[in-house]
Parts: sequence; structure tokens; C-alpha cells
Amino acid sequence: MQKTPEHPQKQDDFRSLWRPSGVRLRLASASERRRTLLEQVGLRPEVHPTHLDETRLPGEEAEAYVERLSLLKAAAGRDPNVDLVLGADTAVVLDGEILGKPADQQEAEAMLSRLSGRPHRVLTGVTLLGSPYPQGRSLVVESGVWIKKLSQAEIRAYVASGEPMDKAGAYGIQGLGAFLVARVEGSWSGVAGLPLYETLGLLASFGLTFAPEE
Repeated sequence: MQKTPEHPQKQDDFRSLWRPSGVRLRLASASERRRTLLEQVGLRPEVHPTHLDETRLPGEEAEAYVERLSLLKAAAGRDPNVDLVLGADTAVVLDGEILGKPADQQEAEAMLSRLSGRPHRVLTGVTLLGSPYPQGRSLVVESGVWIKKLSQAEIRAYVASGEPMDKAGAYGIQGLGAFLVARVEGSWSGVAGLPLYETLGLLASFGLTFAPEE
């Protein structure tokens, strides 16, 4: 009796299921979680970190803010030898205020105390540049996140882990911070930094599609 291979398709081979083959995709971000999310669906982008002034403009709405930054990041990663450039930006919004990365442990604890027991919004802007849309196409995906009621001991322990210090809103749903989250309404991957369903739709509009061989 022939034994069925436990893993008939190696994960690296999933790249061959994207059409057309040989498309050079650049991720204009240093975010490890965004790269990991793309690799999860078989894409292998080259990573090109961007360094921009992320100051919010006077009167700028959160949705416009993340869309503008995603476009700026994609534009900063543009290269004539790259077919598609993907830029993204994520913001945690509470009571109309964007909660960025905490400056120190005290600020991280203060952010988590504010989020405790309450819902908030997570907005992710995504922009793709390349032919046939040289000016790019952008979208903003909104998700609702409910943080459980946190004790001060939980907040202090989580902050002491170091994870919140480079995360918007002082938590990361894809890591240890998952224990904080009671419920997500919308895109889980969007909360993690890149809404896959919508991003793959953008890629398809540029001609890059998941096309398994029949």
C-alpha cells in the first residue's frame, strides 16, 4: 500500500500557484507581521523599510490619515525594477484619538488602562502601486476590537513583557496580546496589520491572482 505523504505540498511551493509567475512584489514596510501575513498565503515579497514623518495633519480624520500614510509608504518604495509596491498603515482609534506606539512603559500602561473593558476601532490603510494603475489604488479597512476588563496586575505583566512598546495602542493581537482581546468584529488580519481578504482583492485588480493548476 502506497503511503500518502503527510505534506504533499511544501509551503514554499505555494508561490507557483500565483499567476502570473515571476511578479516582483515589494512590501514598503519594516513590519514583520505584514510580511508574515503575506507569506501565510504563499506570497514572498521583498521587504523595503520606509522612514517617513508620520505626524497627523491638523484636522485630519483617522481614515484619511492611514490612507495617506499607506500611499506615502508605497510611493517611497517605488522602483522601476519592481512590478508592484504595497504600502500599509494601521491606527488604533479610541474616542476619536489615534493611539500610537507608547513612548515608555508608563504610557503603555496608561493606554491599556484606557482600552480596558471597552471597544475601539482599528483602521488599516492599504495602497498598491504598479501597472495598470500607476497612480495606485487604496482602501481603508475598519475593524472593531473589544478588550476585556484588565486588572492592573495583567497590565503590568504584559507591559513588562516588552511586546507593547513597538505596537500602536500598546498591544499586538498576533502575539501575547491575544489574551487581551475578547472579540473582533471585522478583519482579524487587519487588526494584525494587513487585511488579507481586501489586500488580495487589490492584488487581483492588478492581475496577480491565486490560480491553482487544475
